[in-house]
Amino acid sequence: MSKQIDNFKVVATNSRASYEYFILETLEAGLVLTGTEVKSLRNGKASIIESHVSEVDGFLSLLNADIPEYDKARFSNHYPRRARKLLLHKKQINKLLGLIQRKGLTVIPLKIYFTKRNIAKVELGLAQGKKQHDKRQTIKDREWTRQKARIHKSAGQSD
Repeated sequence: MSKQIDNFKVVATNSRASYEYFILETLEAGLVLTGTEVKSLRNGKASIIESHVSEVDGFLSLLNADIPEYDKARFSNHYPRRARKLLLHKKQINKLLGLIQRKGLTVIPLKIYFTKRNIAKVELGLAQGKKQHDKRQTIKDREWTRQKARIHKSAGQSD
């Protein structure tokens, strides 16, 4: 389930993010996790497709991210969709909250991964929602890229 890319192990990716949103900016944040959540993430089981970031008690929290219960834990398991606090500097929190409130942007998680020092991080994207015609254009571009790759592949094999 997880992939090793450039000194970090990707646990979960948000594959719908580039389809649903224009990603304007990305940043990295730490996650406050319990022990069983970390073990479940190490197994490569997590889903962040329908999750988002919102303000809870003056802090930014990752909401609706599904990290399933660790199967070998008995009584100290966690709630799979609980709000998880993000570790950011106060200046970054204020900047993101201002952009969310004034410009109508949203903050979404793009991927959860472990660094080379085995610290769980989440890559956040400052995003603006796409309209329906923008989504259609994204599909057309993706299909054209695939068709172009097929043409180049078939032309290369015949030479």
